[in-house]
Amino acid sequence: MTIFFILNTLIGVRYGVLELSFVFMDTSPPSQFLITLDVEGVLTPEIWIAVANHFGIDELRRTTKDEPNYQLLMEQRIRLINEHNISLADIQTIISSLSPLDGALAFLNELRSTVSVVLLSDTFEEFIGPLMLQLQNPLVLCHRLIIDENGNIASFAERIQNQKFEAVRAFQKLNYQVIAAGDSYNDLSMIDQADAGYLFRAPNHVRTERPDLECFDDYSDLLSSIKKVIENGC
Repeated sequence: MTIFFILNTLIGVRYGVLELSFVFMDTSPPSQFLITLDVEGVLTPEIWIAVANHFGIDELRRTTKDEPNYQLLMEQRIRLINEHNISLADIQTIISSLSPLDGALAFLNELRSTVSVVLLSDTFEEFIGPLMLQLQNPLVLCHRLIIDENGNIASFAERIQNQKFEAVRAFQKLNYQVIAAGDSYNDLSMIDQADAGYLFRAPNHVRTERPDLECFDDYSDLLSSIKKVIENGC
């Protein structure tokens, strides 16, 4: 709140006292909305499930829908692909054959026509490029892989621990009202931190564990709910 002191037209003395007028003006910027979305399972297929199907490795079908501990999940994945001599190039070839989920691009374009959208994903920069190109290159924040001299995945580097939650909190500090949507355990912290949040195509066990969160299965329903929040405020 800024206080502007405005002297009266006549800086005369009235009853022996200098007369001042006080005008109070709120100079804080108006709040804006921003949408944060998970990627895999919301806009694109699950990459690791595609890898599992291609190589016939059932253990790789496990995702963040099943395992809340992301560090443990990634350690298991890296161990499995190295045991089966699967290189980064092998995985990238599989990813290049994938397409966004039906209706994802239209949904994203409709959102982007009215509000800023940021994708928050626990995937990797070395994976996501081909799918983002098909979604007309939205802004996506994700992690990076550590590749050894033979082109194999040795490890990974998180952008920041619990990056989805931290990103939402940072956007809020920039005076954005954040609306978040995701489908997995690793999305719950950003959904809870957001000013409004939803599950989208979440598995039944996640829905059961979080009955307080509204869950949608169709883009049209999610889009309608987001628009209502924007129109009416959080």
